Amino acid sequence: MRVFKFGGASLKDADGVKNVASILQRYKGESLVVIVSAMGKTTNALEDVINAHAKQTGQAQELYNALKEKHYAIMRDLFDEGDDAFAQVHDAFVEGEWVLDEAPNDNYDYMYDQIVCIGEMVSSRITAAYLNKVGLKTTWLDARDVVATDNTYREGWVIWDKTRANAARIVTPMLADGGFVVSQGFIGSTSENFTTTLGREGSDYSAAIFSHCLDADSMSIWKDVPGVLNADPRLFDNVIKLDRLSYKEAIEMTYYGASVIHPKTIKPLQNKNIPLFVKSFIDPDGSGTEISSDTEDTYPPIVVVEKNQALLHISTLDYSFVAEHHMSRLFGKAADLRIFVNMMQNTAISFTICVPNVPERLERFAKDIADEFKVKVEEGLELITIRHFNQETIDNLKKGKVVLFEERIRNTMHMVVRNVPAIERKAVDIPGSK
Repeated sequence: MRVFKFGGASLKDADGVKNVASILQRYKGESLVVIVSAMGKTTNALEDVINAHAKQTGQAQELYNALKEKHYAIMRDLFDEGDDAFAQVHDAFVEGEWVLDEAPNDNYDYMYDQIVCIGEMVSSRITAAYLNKVGLKTTWLDARDVVATDNTYREGWVIWDKTRANAARIVTPMLADGGFVVSQGFIGSTSENFTTTLGREGSDYSAAIFSHCLDADSMSIWKDVPGVLNADPRLFDNVIKLDRLSYKEAIEMTYYGASVIHPKTIKPLQNKNIPLFVKSFIDPDGSGTEISSDTEDTYPPIVVVEKNQALLHISTLDYSFVAEHHMSRLFGKAADLRIFVNMMQNTAISFTICVPNVPERLERFAKDIADEFKVKVEEGLELITIRHFNQETIDNLKKGKVVLFEERIRNTMHMVVRNVPAIERKAVDIPGSK
């Protein structure tokens, strides 16, 4: 039994859906759970709808209707007029209409989850219907009936014992009946049946949850790259594919921002020793990358660039030392606001942290600690992480940048940098990659 995950890039249009179906034809007759993301940039479009509704700009319904028409246009390329798929997709869109018909909820994160989930619901309906149309027996499954979470909206924490029980009760009989099961990534449900999401780009994590709970033999993520690369090819030349990775190395890469896999994906797989394959939906015959326990630990330099970072320079108002009780309060507040700390450093009376630049959360953070601390925010930064670094790699990556903050821990180096505007980074080689 396997679990496959297809992201938005693979399902961005009718040709994408047809290509996914052609890949799945190779596995006809196998026991397979297929997790899909929203189509193309649908999640971004739904975020625009949510923001318009929250601010009551009057444009929310217009934006939503445009998104609906985009999906119906894709469907007209896939189905005959009057196909049941149109009614199924219409019903999925109605779920979002109900939220838009009401006044904006005071809890923005709650409202966000109830609307943004529509992308996955519609995508999975279209995919399941098309697979059935081309002769691949497929059962559609609402992931919210399986993935149980707490009430942390936009970052739901999985309740594992309940989710495992749901998977055994619902999914196992579906697989025993034959054919594929198609479900959604990114979403779960609270005990009150409210939709939650698992964090942006969380469909990989959803596939890992299903893999873990169903004791899958393997999990595969289908991407638009040949496998896991040692750097982002959009930023660097002469990158290479890594044929094999250990769970540990994959966790390190995703923790520091490698976008090829969601950070939470590896742990549920490693706990049951389930291998993960990163494959190309453009070249499905390619070897891809295998992530498992049975791998070597010798790697070339691996570079991860995480953009849109901010440095928070925090200092005490009364010039007292930054002591343990100060740290406790600062980290407690960061945890409450889901501010992820990438790097940190302290002096006698100040504390500096590198975090993703989410303005509304950082503003709330500064406001909530203003009685004891002053906060200065430095924006427009990048965090560069180099695993298995060498000096030549470091020197190359520092070209055209001002380094504001750096640290080295064993075989990992981090740098918070600001680009010098006149310098282009593209075409910079990564030493050791050739």
